[in-house]
Amino acid sequence: MNDALGNWKRTHYCGDLTSDNIGKEVCLMGWVQRRRDHGGLIFIDLRDREGITQLALDPDRDPEAHAKADRIRNEFVIAVKGTISPRPEGTINPKMKTGEVEMEVSELRILNTSKTPPFLLDDHVEVAENIRLKHRYLDLRRPALQKNMILRHNVTKTVRNYLDENGFLEIETPVLNKSTPEGARDFLVPSRVNGGNFFALPQSPQLFKQLLMVSGYDRYCQIVKCFRDEDLRADRQPEFTQIDCEMSFVDCDDVITIMEGMIARVFKETIGVDVPAKMARMTYAEALNRFGVDNPDLRFDLELVELSSIVDGCGFKVFADAVKNGGMVKAINAKKCATFSRKDLDNLTDFVKIYGAKGLAWVKMTEDGWQSPIGKFFTPEELEQINQAMDAEVGDLLMFVADTTAITNEALGRLRGHLGQKLGLADKDNYQFVWITDFPLLEWDGETRRHMAVHHPFT
Repeated sequence: MNDALGNWKRTHYCGDLTSDNIGKEVCLMGWVQRRRDHGGLIFIDLRDREGITQLALDPDRDPEAHAKADRIRNEFVIAVKGTISPRPEGTINPKMKTGEVEMEVSELRILNTSKTPPFLLDDHVEVAENIRLKHRYLDLRRPALQKNMILRHNVTKTVRNYLDENGFLEIETPVLNKSTPEGARDFLVPSRVNGGNFFALPQSPQLFKQLLMVSGYDRYCQIVKCFRDEDLRADRQPEFTQIDCEMSFVDCDDVITIMEGMIARVFKETIGVDVPAKMARMTYAEALNRFGVDNPDLRFDLELVELSSIVDGCGFKVFADAVKNGGMVKAINAKKCATFSRKDLDNLTDFVKIYGAKGLAWVKMTEDGWQSPIGKFFTPEELEQINQAMDAEVGDLLMFVADTTAITNEALGRLRGHLGQKLGLADKDNYQFVWITDFPLLEWDGETRRHMAVHHPFT
């Protein structure tokens, strides 16, 4: 039978205890991460959202608590009282914030038992996503996810404080909305009162914040849920949260200055990283030309190189026809990647096809020159020009896409990002911010045969 909590009150979180607490009587509550029996002396790692504290239970100190600890297993929920003491010499764990101390338990209450979990709640253990989602209440106990939740809380708190200091009013806008054309399909909610009619969940609060500007609320903000019924991608999901702002009587530089200050504050106060108050700017045209996409990762090079002028009229019909029909040929040089297998190259070919490319031509640079199915179609002069343009060296892997300008840029740009992740080119501790400016308002959509907004025209 489980114990009752009674009048016990928690005094500290497990992750808060340090050598400053030595000698103090404390009360902790949490989940059992691990239990170890060392010949009578039982150690328990007790976990809560802030971290882990090691508990020590000695049968000579409290036989009743020790007897209870003998039947404790992983994920039992317990409450303990005791004294914080230094760990014995040689048992200090410098990797833990609480690694210098342990708790000598004098009283223990088992608040809830647990069946054996379907997976270990350890960040180092890989668990299939479907299993994690089925047991989400367990998955959310994992330290990595709890860290993410706490970070998200700290980010939103910092954003609210910063925007408040800069004169913004946080105003909630309606969730049940009239359907208005935006960039994706709406999620619809049937109206019970008005049969046959539907509400739409907002893709953004755009119309509402414009009404607020007209109404005299010159600085509005909201951390708001948005809903878009569109296909899943790495950067798209049906329900997401965005930091939404609107300002009156300002220009582009005013908006950029406010946002730069917010980003700098968030990074400094949440993860202790200093980022430049002034961030780089790049035009939309330059971003597409160099990186193929309008949201480039600048933490690594691997820039796109246009070869249209070199291959115009060459013997390789795929390249020559692309240029002749008004398209382009571009390539990237994956340094020291000539070791990629044929299966690797086939996978990369399948990847670019997702973005409309018809295929991916490739060249492995060897001591003997080009190793490639397309090498025979080029003259020695063309090969030399391509090598120079690509800064090609022995051991490199050149990859080409020939198609319309839009498809070539996006396919190679996405491939660049994919390779950056696959090869670990981006330093996760390096933050490179950039503003993409001068977006075109409209672009021609070949499928719908009409002009479409490149981005939301008000953002």
